[in-house]
Amino acid sequence: MLLSSRRTALCLLSVVVTLTASAPAPPARAQAAPPGLSSHQRMVDRLARLAVDMSENHIYVGSGLADRLQAALTALPAEAPTRRRWELLMQLAQAQLNLGMEAESIENFTQALELLARPDFRAPAAAVNGTHFRLGVAYIRLAETENCCNRHSPESCILPLQGGALHTVTRPSEQAIVHLGYVVDNTPEENGQHLAARWLINVGYMTLGLYPDQTPAHHLIPPDAFESEEQIPRFTDIADQLGLDTFSLSGGAIADDFDNDGYLDLVVSTWDPFGQIRFWRNRRDGTFADKTESSGMVGIYGGLNLIQADYDNDGDLDIFVLRGAWLGKGGRHPNSLLRNGGRGNFTDVTFDAGLGDVHYPTQTAAWGDYDNDGDLDLYVGNESTEAYTGVPNQLFENDGAGAFTDVANRAGVQDYGPTKAVGFGDYDADGWPDLYVSNLGGANRLYHNEGDGTFTNVAEAAGVTGPERSFPAWFWDVDNDGALDIYVAAYSTNIAGLAAHLLGMDVGADKMARLYRGDGLGGFDEVGASWNLVHPNSPMGSNFGDLDNDGYLDFYLGTGNPELLNIMPGVMSLNQGGRRFADVGYAGGFAHLQKGHAVVFADLDNDGDQDVFEQMGGAFAADRYRDVLYENRWSDSNWIAVQLVGVRSNRSAIGARITAEIAKDGGLRKVYKHVNSGGSFGANPLRQTIGLGKGTRIERLDIRWPTSETTQTFRDVAVNQFIRIVEGESEFTTLDIERLDLGADRDGDH
Repeated sequence: MLLSSRRTALCLLSVVVTLTASAPAPPARAQAAPPGLSSHQRMVDRLARLAVDMSENHIYVGSGLADRLQAALTALPAEAPTRRRWELLMQLAQAQLNLGMEAESIENFTQALELLARPDFRAPAAAVNGTHFRLGVAYIRLAETENCCNRHSPESCILPLQGGALHTVTRPSEQAIVHLGYVVDNTPEENGQHLAARWLINVGYMTLGLYPDQTPAHHLIPPDAFESEEQIPRFTDIADQLGLDTFSLSGGAIADDFDNDGYLDLVVSTWDPFGQIRFWRNRRDGTFADKTESSGMVGIYGGLNLIQADYDNDGDLDIFVLRGAWLGKGGRHPNSLLRNGGRGNFTDVTFDAGLGDVHYPTQTAAWGDYDNDGDLDLYVGNESTEAYTGVPNQLFENDGAGAFTDVANRAGVQDYGPTKAVGFGDYDADGWPDLYVSNLGGANRLYHNEGDGTFTNVAEAAGVTGPERSFPAWFWDVDNDGALDIYVAAYSTNIAGLAAHLLGMDVGADKMARLYRGDGLGGFDEVGASWNLVHPNSPMGSNFGDLDNDGYLDFYLGTGNPELLNIMPGVMSLNQGGRRFADVGYAGGFAHLQKGHAVVFADLDNDGDQDVFEQMGGAFAADRYRDVLYENRWSDSNWIAVQLVGVRSNRSAIGARITAEIAKDGGLRKVYKHVNSGGSFGANPLRQTIGLGKGTRIERLDIRWPTSETTQTFRDVAVNQFIRIVEGESEFTTLDIERLDLGADRDGDH
């Protein structure tokens, strides 16, 4: 193996401030409510005070570190050792770059580089290369800001760069190439810093239109590295046409019908402590209206992830907001339960509902009726770290009257891992929803639901504990055999590993995703390699859907990690008949370099195919980007959209199973769908859009309900329509939902 974890370190310099480990602290408890304040007012007040505190103390977006380093540098005596001045300059420059102060950062990195030439400072080669590398990264970030952000076009930052993606402000990329070229020329090929610089220098040449013909051969990553394995039509980002291109940091996104008019709305969040959650109402004319103020969400800040469900079974979809991830003890922020009072009018009821008693850092949760009593319970995955240990996951049991109680200890699902993804799914079809937990840096868990209020971890016996450093994960039926499978993404590579893979180096199996194929009886086989999941990436945002309506589920990964330098293309994987995946990101226009967080597959224009919305942005204050919406105009396959309404089962029908039996080539074919909101970072509509391929008639449509354990069957169902099925009713209702022309009219407000 050419790349060890030590050698893939992107900088040999210790310029990143390390958080000091501290003794475990008790969880933050909700403060007593001031007299007269409602749960909603308490949350708004708490979030406002938290935002002020985080403006200085937040380790990713706060200014405190840069201020302290600047003060230390200013106070440094003139006779101080040159090495100490260089160290402070490097640390300050990086802190400024993370805050988006590119000019100041470049000035200080440049001064640090000049210090290396002083005769009293015998700088090692690693220090020289590291300084050039960091200066090159600063210029790359400036190039992104001055072009992709300030002069944005729908093609910006999408590989391979072309047309509007080429930079008109060229000096930053030109300077980046100089400094990164120094690193490439003065480090061995297998060195992590060499590989990272090589990836970035190729991106730099692309921004100038000089790739590949004018890229030096010893710097070049071959052009075939930027070609898809299969060709599909190129999708276009139309978010700016609709005003949906919110410019923000990483966050969550949901597409669903929050006002019960049959048309899909959008809700987006950002983890910025001052970042307002936004509610975009579908105006039913191809446009969206910002209804944040009238929705009651003003003052509801932050949120790294969002999930929706009708937790109180009143017919309106509610929202759960997750906060505090990545921040250790400093992330003890309250989550929010936003109750929908009807037509998209929300009230924060967290404290009244019993979900605000303690606060742990989190970004992942899942709704599921674990006890099959007809109302939805909530599992929240929290984050223990070396500096903040003993943080349990939580299982909140719904009492059916709007209140929740944490029963994780009793149920045996506290876990205590640094949890990054959770999901419910009945993998052995025994009628009880099981639970998968993805842990970053520890063994993953598969909790089998025993049907008596408890779970047993069977992950090791089932062979589904890996990868050790995992992130997104979900249940799905990847091969359409009726049995649930599990996808788990690895989160252990960076641009050095990406470049190494593209240059034919071995980066190790631990960098690859796992695909556990279920047999429906409780057994799993790991088939990732045979399904072509052999490309390293580090996904954050992620979800699955059926891009081409062939009845087989595809998936999209928004990639990157918090460091600004780790820009890597988004990954769209197309399911080829339930046998393997083909990477089609470059061909389809999905290979976005900016950090992608929440991914949503949703038919926003009601034409039967799924568009892809992606909430964009990274962790550091500098790493904001515009959200994107890839319009799907590709598929001419048939489809059906099914909205299920539970009566004995939960109203959202989460956990229900849909089977469509369609005629194909003189025989019959089945397509299976399990009702949930998709992957673990981004929420698809609970109304299920099901691709039918070329099937022209549904011979039989079966709905298996989770609580009543009954099956409804409908025969001879027409394709290409929206229908509503109510649990227990013998007939379905056809929904009158008009097809929209997205972006057709943005004038006025409805």
